[in-house]
Amino acid sequence: MRSNLQTINRAFLACSSAILLAGVLVTSNAHADEQVRAETVKFQDLNVDTSAGVEVLYRRIHSASKRVCSETDAVMQAAAISCTRNAEARAIEKVNLPLLTAYYRMKNGDRKEAIVAKR
Repeated sequence: MRSNLQTINRAFLACSSAILLAGVLVTSNAHADEQVRAETVKFQDLNVDTSAGVEVLYRRIHSASKRVCSETDAVMQAAAISCTRNAEARAIEKVNLPLLTAYYRMKNGDRKEAIVAKR
């Protein structure tokens, strides 16, 4: 009798695992088929040589990345946070402005000092 119970428990566990895995695969495939969302952030009206201009540009990039990565599905909200961080970092890198990069690092707690060669 105990052997039959163990077999039933193992079969139930295997079936449950298979259903869960299938659900994850369907969800990930559904999101893989979606178009990549993007948003253009314009900043020609800003003076990016000033801290005020850089701050406004950062806010625009941050807001755009949040809009592009937003998720209404509670299960996907953790992925949306990661997406926002990655989108923001890629945009900062693409713009390639030293003041913006420094501001981004300061806002995100990344206070790495520049490496200076010394003799």
